[in-house]
Amino acid sequence: MNTGQSLLALGALLLLSFISLNFNSTVLQNTTVETENKVYLTAFSLADDLIEEIKQKAFDERTIDFQAINQSQLTYPPGKEVGEVWPNFDDMDDYNNYEKPVSLPHVEDYEVSCQVNYVNSSGQILSTQSYFKKVSIKVDSKYLRTPLYMSFIFSLHSKN
Repeated sequence: MNTGQSLLALGALLLLSFISLNFNSTVLQNTTVETENKVYLTAFSLADDLIEEIKQKAFDERTIDFQAINQSQLTYPPGKEVGEVWPNFDDMDDYNNYEKPVSLPHVEDYEVSCQVNYVNSSGQILSTQSYFKKVSIKVDSKYLRTPLYMSFIFSLHSKN
C-alpha cells in the first residue's frame, strides 16, 4: 500500500468517526428533548387536573347554597374554612395556599401548589372581594428546567 492510499484510508476513517460522533450526539440530544417534553406534558396534565377539580366546586363558601350575593358578602381573604381538608373542599377558596406532592410511577417528585386571589375582569389582583377569582397553579420538579405555571379566571356567574 502506498502513502496516498494510506492517507486516503486514514481520511476515510476520520470522516466516518466524525459522522458517527455527530450521529450519536444528535440521537442523545433528541432523547433528552423527548424526555423533557414528557416531563412538561406531565406537569401540564397535573395543573389541568387541578383546575378541572376546582371547576367542580362552588365559587365561594357563601354561594354553595345561594348564588345571588353582593360581592362584599363574599369570603375575604380567600382560604379554606376551619376543619376542611382535601379532598373534601367545597369551594375554590379552599385551594388557596394548597400544596400537594405527586409521586406515581413515571411521575416522581412533582410539587403542585395553588393560589386563589380576587381579581378584576382584566385579571389584576385586588385587595377586596369581586365577582372574579384567579386560580394560579405552579407545578415544579427537579426534572423541570423551569416550573410550569397555569392560571384560570372564574366568575361567580360561571359557576353552576
